[in-house]
Amino acid sequence: MKTILHKANTRGHANHGWLNSYHTFSFAGYHEPSRIHFGALRVLNDDTVAPSMGFGKHPHDNMEIVSIPLSGDLEHQDSTGRHEIIKQGDVQIMSGGSGISHSEKNANSNKEVKFLQIWVLPKEKDITPRYEQKSFPLLDRKNKLQTVVAPDDETAVWINQDAWFTLGSFDKDATSSYKLHNEQSGVYAFVIKGSITLNGVALEERDGLGITDSTEIDIKADSNTEVLLMEIPMKLS
Repeated sequence: MKTILHKANTRGHANHGWLNSYHTFSFAGYHEPSRIHFGALRVLNDDTVAPSMGFGKHPHDNMEIVSIPLSGDLEHQDSTGRHEIIKQGDVQIMSGGSGISHSEKNANSNKEVKFLQIWVLPKEKDITPRYEQKSFPLLDRKNKLQTVVAPDDETAVWINQDAWFTLGSFDKDATSSYKLHNEQSGVYAFVIKGSITLNGVALEERDGLGITDSTEIDIKADSNTEVLLMEIPMKLS
């Protein structure tokens, strides 16, 4: 097993007033040559957006963009005419494909919205842009893992990549495990809340850990904790 640990306080940071963003990987004004990507995982941003503020319409292409709200409501509009609100328990994916423009805004005027925005390099380029959003019951990840993004699971949102995202919410001392779909892939774990030990490595809130050369991830919650596991291809085509 090989690991790469990204402690929460080593992330890139940009505070624009309306947007407070932490970058696990190089993004915008944060450039760290040793932290460009983890396999096909290119961006992991931990964003807080002020009330009624947001990102104006901007383009994307050939990128799988996953948004996971942690609190508050996020308003999405795009060039296909879609207008949606996503909230805690929802997962949204947008395939940029041959090109799409979208905007994201805090739908609330009285509270912040917090969400993870994750970019994954696609398996096939220039596909027809697509959007999907689903709600996932929070109870279905209680002391177990819930698949929310997958290329082969109708209960999850579909991704144009051999990647699987799972979310877990564990009570202190709970244990579980994750078995990889592809032994050549890696797993990048991000601790949303609390503390957890993965394959013997202790992690705290907002820490990230990349794991390769392992077929299974052993999970032990060191406190009440929430974790996101992302199984990612390590070889880029």
